[in-house]
Amino acid sequence: MKKTSLLTFAAAMAGFLPFTLSAVADNWPNWRGPNFDGSSLEEASYPAEFTKEDAAWKTQLPGSGGSTPVVWDDAVFLTSANADNSAIFAVRIDAKTGKIVWSRKFSDEAMRDERTNTAGASAVTDGKLVYFFTGSGDLAAFDFDGNKTWDRNIEDDYGQFAMQWTFSSTPQLVHDTLYLQVLQRNEPVNGYGNTDSPIDSYLLAMNPATGKTKWKHVRENDAIMEAKEAFSTPIPITVDSRHELLIVGADCLTGHNPETGEELWRWGTYNEGKIGHWRLVPTATYGEGTVLICAPKGAPVYAIKAGGVGDISEAGNIWTSEGKEVTSDVPSPLFYDGYFYVLNGRNKFITCLHPTTGKVVWTSRIDGKTKIESSPTAVDGKIYFISHLGEVFVYSAGDNGGALLHTTMFGSSQSVNIRSSIVPADGTLYIRSDDHLYAIRK
Repeated sequence: MKKTSLLTFAAAMAGFLPFTLSAVADNWPNWRGPNFDGSSLEEASYPAEFTKEDAAWKTQLPGSGGSTPVVWDDAVFLTSANADNSAIFAVRIDAKTGKIVWSRKFSDEAMRDERTNTAGASAVTDGKLVYFFTGSGDLAAFDFDGNKTWDRNIEDDYGQFAMQWTFSSTPQLVHDTLYLQVLQRNEPVNGYGNTDSPIDSYLLAMNPATGKTKWKHVRENDAIMEAKEAFSTPIPITVDSRHELLIVGADCLTGHNPETGEELWRWGTYNEGKIGHWRLVPTATYGEGTVLICAPKGAPVYAIKAGGVGDISEAGNIWTSEGKEVTSDVPSPLFYDGYFYVLNGRNKFITCLHPTTGKVVWTSRIDGKTKIESSPTAVDGKIYFISHLGEVFVYSAGDNGGALLHTTMFGSSQSVNIRSSIVPADGTLYIRSDDHLYAIRK
């Protein structure tokens, strides 16, 4: 499926999504982009070779954070801890100049473990309001002038998140509903989680104008221990005119009615052995009628037929990857211009796959110094991603792709945990390092 048919797909989704085609072309309104798959259809020319010294601007952020920037016209939004990791801020940056337009503290809890802060979830916007979420449950909506319209704490309403590590799942905005998934253990862990009531995993739907709950759907699962936990994000798709939300985690993939949360279908499992530490990080990716999900810890990726009914565990699996190269423990797959791309961030491979057959079109070894946990993005025939150390990689996309076009360093000698995706929007690459945001233009 080439760009023309992707535009047709975007048009078909227009009744389901709040974004116009012009907005789809130039903006990046949620962490996986306008098509919810890591790709942009923008026709602008993007650079293949650059360094951080070529930046149109470089902005010092309040502190660190793993959230991916989102972009709407001249506004760039992200979450950031402050310098001493004592609070989380919602930040708007001017896309043209790099100036911080406003910065608003909206959470007083920034650390729950020694690995990362609570600024891991990305913002999401419809061009009117922008929504920010933290791993301690704080959820807030701001207008583009920085005025808070509402806030709430999800833990206050539904109990502490029972997670081994700091929770991070990005809210999703679809049409007139703000969604949040919480896939967690059914018992407390490391001092977090309800002790006086049952702990459920759930999909929450909220009114984006007020933040009030529309409904809460409990998502049952048979996973055990840490395998119940997931850091993925709901993804909207349309299959044969039926709108769905995809949720992956807790050893299964489910499709839900976005109006009610009702489970339409379920596929499972990628964890036949019920391994207890298989928490799930990558978000599902959709293309060509196929949902691609990545089992953790070096296990395969699975292609599942979308649009099912009931339990499709026996017949829903289209193909399963083979070989140690095609796996992903953290980066979410990319779908771009007719192909899936899987980034193996630990063993350092990027692989192009045919969506309906699973055939390996090409695979390339990544010469990186450290692991990669950012999810790949694509535009203008190029694939972009960044390592924990701040090494930026640019690869050619497509059936004749796989060539390393460029690599450059955006981190420092102290960089150890850079994982924000590189965002292409309106002819600009937004690259987040430890505590800076760069804008690269051709």
